[in-house]
Amino acid sequence: MSQIPSKDEILKWIADNPTLTAKRDIAKAFGIKGAARIDLKRVLKELEAEGHLEKRKKTYRDPDRLPPVSVLQVNAPDRDGDLTAKPLEWHGEGQEPVVHLVLRDGDPALGEGDRILARLTLQDGGPDYEGRMIRRIGHNPKRILGIFRAGSEGGRVVPIDKGSDLEWMVAAGATHGAKDGELVEAEQAGPKARMGLPKARVVNRLGDPSAPKAVSLIAIHQHGIPDDFPDEVIAEADRAKPVGLKGREDLRDLPFVTIDPSDARDHDDACYAHPDDDPKNKGGHVLWVAIADVAHYVRPGSALDNEARKRGNSTYFPDRVVPMLPDRLSGDLCSLHEGVPRPAIAVRMRLDPHGVKLGHSFHRALIRSAASLHYEEVQQAMDGSVSDKCGPLMDDVIRPLYAAYAALKEAREKRQPLDLDLPERKIVLSDEGEVLSVNFRDRLDAHKLIEEFMVLANVAAAETLIAKKSPLLFRVHEEPPVEKLESLRDTAQAAGFNLAKGQVIKTAHLNSLLNSAAGTDHAELINMSTLRSMTQAYYAPQNFGHFGLALANYAHFTSPIRRYSDLIVHRSLVAAHGWGPDGLDEAQIDELDSVAGHISETERRSMTAERDTNDRYLAAYLSEREGHEFSGRISGVARFGAFVRLDETGADGLIPIRSLGDEFFHHDREAATLMGSKTGRIIQPGMRVTVKLAEAAPVTGGLMLELLSLDGEAVSHGPGGGRGSRGRGRSSGRPSGGGPKRKLVRANKKGDKVKKKLKRQGR
Repeated sequence: MSQIPSKDEILKWIADNPTLTAKRDIAKAFGIKGAARIDLKRVLKELEAEGHLEKRKKTYRDPDRLPPVSVLQVNAPDRDGDLTAKPLEWHGEGQEPVVHLVLRDGDPALGEGDRILARLTLQDGGPDYEGRMIRRIGHNPKRILGIFRAGSEGGRVVPIDKGSDLEWMVAAGATHGAKDGELVEAEQAGPKARMGLPKARVVNRLGDPSAPKAVSLIAIHQHGIPDDFPDEVIAEADRAKPVGLKGREDLRDLPFVTIDPSDARDHDDACYAHPDDDPKNKGGHVLWVAIADVAHYVRPGSALDNEARKRGNSTYFPDRVVPMLPDRLSGDLCSLHEGVPRPAIAVRMRLDPHGVKLGHSFHRALIRSAASLHYEEVQQAMDGSVSDKCGPLMDDVIRPLYAAYAALKEAREKRQPLDLDLPERKIVLSDEGEVLSVNFRDRLDAHKLIEEFMVLANVAAAETLIAKKSPLLFRVHEEPPVEKLESLRDTAQAAGFNLAKGQVIKTAHLNSLLNSAAGTDHAELINMSTLRSMTQAYYAPQNFGHFGLALANYAHFTSPIRRYSDLIVHRSLVAAHGWGPDGLDEAQIDELDSVAGHISETERRSMTAERDTNDRYLAAYLSEREGHEFSGRISGVARFGAFVRLDETGADGLIPIRSLGDEFFHHDREAATLMGSKTGRIIQPGMRVTVKLAEAAPVTGGLMLELLSLDGEAVSHGPGGGRGSRGRGRSSGRPSGGGPKRKLVRANKKGDKVKKKLKRQGR
């Protein structure tokens, strides 16, 4: 089309295609080339002058629509107490829309004039919007978690932090209805007091300190996880602006999609695949993985960088996330939202028909996600139940992704990474923080697809930086120590399986053991024992390989929004390719050793806090079922009792030594068993049990159990029986487990093992 379109045609195109509004997009849509572009530019200038269009950098947008994330100024409440807000990014000629604020219970009280960042949804029929608050802007008061103590005129907040003995005064009108003894979240009210106690106002009532809603907050404070961003960090994030095309490749025409959990708030990775058109690679694939370009926004030595390094990673709880970066970045500018141009570092990888990577290249680009999808809807689409959203994407996007995954799966089977079968729990909470259900997540091909793509992108990042001799942080997972492998071998043999001996252990050997146990009563025992034999992964500037993934070169590249290690790798890629001044510099290179140690520690801290929180939620969930019977399996033993993993929820509980039966039990640490001093009965990991829940303690997350049956045989509890461990046996005059008695027990144990083995072999 050589004729310049009319103004009405241009406005209709922009209205119908809000993400294709650059001059080049408009020219391409109407087939305008060469000198005709000058006339198009003139028409666009006229539309801008007439107020029909607003130019932002190199794109035009309908000024009568608000962006999905906007800055608002809160109005005074109306006569019904409802809150509305004025959009500060409105540039239209028509009537200014009203944003109706929908506040959650945990949102702070808002007053007239407050400025907030909000996520907007156009109401049916328009022109008004519904706004959900992300956070206040320019308002970052100190937060306090503590116990509220009521007084005659308001009250006090006593912080639960161990190191804080400073109380905060709460005025009568700032208690938020808190009752004496409740756990509350408060924030500083007014400037710091020169004399007397500081003032605070309650912003969130968490109720009983032992209630589920308080669990994650307690873990945050207990483990010292930073959850308040300093003022300068918030201010720096607020100053960040969307990125243009300058210095980047334009990949906005590629139909990238994000595939995440249905409740994901941020999207830091997107993917796209298509058949390779190279005749030398018939049946091969081209796979693109694009990762949010966090390095552009978080510059070395900035307040954002210092805080991100301090946190090391985001921490995830069932009811909240403690992010590494403020929401302005993690939930907005660095999130690959559908239909919005976003900066990314993308890697293009060529695969042969069998999933072997033939080559790859990295690109600093601008992309636009074609769709934000979740795992379940993608899998359902591939299984035949196609949603309206997935329908248009099936042939050009979704099926090619699964084809590339099928090839990678073939390569994975040859590589033989460790293939543990450890179901992941999902704790579902109500709005009040009560546990509604505890489920095990389904492992769909859609999950595995994204995992394989991310692993391959991580490998490509490591290989590129090694080839360019650029410093980086590797993700290291060393081989299991010999003594742990021997322990695993003993466990396997006791269960009737074999683990290769007398050779260098490989993941293929471990997978053979896991496959042998699959489908048997010992599957969970072998999986857990294999996991326990592994070393813990960590970060290091030196490359020691990744044993579990069976990879020689591996680095974390795919999650810079939530892991500082990935941000380091991004900066190294920027420096290695000469993409700009925001790459890894000499000062950071000198600190890689200390940074690696620090973020390895913060990762472990988060894992511990997450585990403790899940334990407390499970204890709260089960607390109403004290006295009920449960089935489970022995998951470990110690001198003070046996640990049991319950089948229904996956929760772990303890059978104290005194509750195991009417005899004394002796702990053999080397063999990981408890042995009865009278009967020689052996209690070891993997045995089926029926237990009674004696006590559930939500505050500590502990479950105390009583043993009812062991491998289908009832266990008797005589008067005063089972009350001792080895030490108590000595003091009471009972056999202590030493001398001939100890030898007899060991002989019984060995005989039992032989009998079991012969029984399995049918002899």
